[in-house]
Amino acid sequence: MDFLPLFCQLRDKPCLLVGGGDVAERKAHLLLASGARLRVCAREFSPQFQLWQQAGKATLITDPFSPSLLDDCWLVIAATDDEALNQRVSQSADARRMFCNVVDAPQSASCIMPSIIDRSPLMIAVSSGGNAPVMARMLREKLEALLPLHLGRLAAWGGAQRQRVKQQFSSGQRRRFWEKLFNHQRLAQSLANGDSQQVERLSEQLFNEPLEQRGEVVLVGAGPGDAGLLTLKGLQQIQQADVVVYDRLVSDEVLALARRDAERIFVGKRAGHHCVPQHEINQILLQQAQSGKRVVRLKGGDPFIFGRGAEELEALQGADIPFSVVPGITAASGCSAYSGIPLTHRDYAQSVRLVTGHLQQNSELEWQHLAAQRQTLVFYMGLAQAAEIRQQLIAHGMSPEMPVALVENGTSTRQRVVTGSLAELAELAEEVESPALIIIGEVVALREQLNWF
Repeated sequence: MDFLPLFCQLRDKPCLLVGGGDVAERKAHLLLASGARLRVCAREFSPQFQLWQQAGKATLITDPFSPSLLDDCWLVIAATDDEALNQRVSQSADARRMFCNVVDAPQSASCIMPSIIDRSPLMIAVSSGGNAPVMARMLREKLEALLPLHLGRLAAWGGAQRQRVKQQFSSGQRRRFWEKLFNHQRLAQSLANGDSQQVERLSEQLFNEPLEQRGEVVLVGAGPGDAGLLTLKGLQQIQQADVVVYDRLVSDEVLALARRDAERIFVGKRAGHHCVPQHEINQILLQQAQSGKRVVRLKGGDPFIFGRGAEELEALQGADIPFSVVPGITAASGCSAYSGIPLTHRDYAQSVRLVTGHLQQNSELEWQHLAAQRQTLVFYMGLAQAAEIRQQLIAHGMSPEMPVALVENGTSTRQRVVTGSLAELAELAEEVESPALIIIGEVVALREQLNWF
């Protein structure tokens, strides 16, 4: 271990910053955030330092650096572009047995400044010992993506409950309780929203219900295929799941992001598998949650757009199972963007209609409205109905020459786009395989110049 990781309490303690430029300004932000009494020594100062002094947040010293400036300081940072001056500051600090950070010169410093993830009171620091600061920054960015912003409030609230937890639960139960608490998304969201009544209700429920009955279900939209299109919150949820229930539209790349020890339950239809009926999927979610597990129901696209997500939540609500929803990028948005087809354009389409090709028995589409001009139609699961779609749209006034596109495996590395006219739709549908999306409208003609993927 080259450096001992250490968190310092600097509130109301004098600290000296030598330097008044952009680099020094970044260090000043950190010192001020920690509550330090900031003194800054430099010949010239950036405008921000002047504002800090006017606000009473910093004391600016224009005299040349003198070792006497360190007499009552707890920490000093040398952040000038003068290497000799930085070295002199470091040597003066060493003589007083005071920690000194020297910017971009870890070999001359007695302490270093790590990359910081701030979820106060939860703090995480990443350091490469000054050898690879860009790598440390990249790791910090990855961790930032994994850690919800509300973690700090949840940690602070948990700290206020420690005595009650100690009194109410045995030592063996406490860990289970804390795991449940820190994974309680509705409580975390209520804390983030400042909803004190909801916080009180959820916290009492958390304390009073038996631990083994506190399972929940999170409905997560996995996006259209490309794992990079999974939302940040969706990623956080699947990495916290005990059980992931997924269907065939969830890509292998997205599924690979789940916790390695999470149980995976496939409920889709794939070669060699039968489709699991919806009522059985509902029962799987109920049973897993009732056993106290954190369940993520992972659906391709967005779960509330032709994903039957509402039906599953209705079953959970009827059984009083806690649930929440994380929306995803729907196939219409993802596939059109990756195909270079804008869904709207002020010259061609002022509205978008998302239409399912799978209809309940005896239901009919309002074809006269779908055939209207200056709009874009997106048909989900419409390959089998391609001939009927063509016939009805033309019969209700849409031009047979209207551009159409069929997007197979949209947003993935296997994406394939077939274009043509409405009159050719049935034949084009035979050229692609499911999952595929049908896009109809003048905007399809823009693909030739906007295609980027």
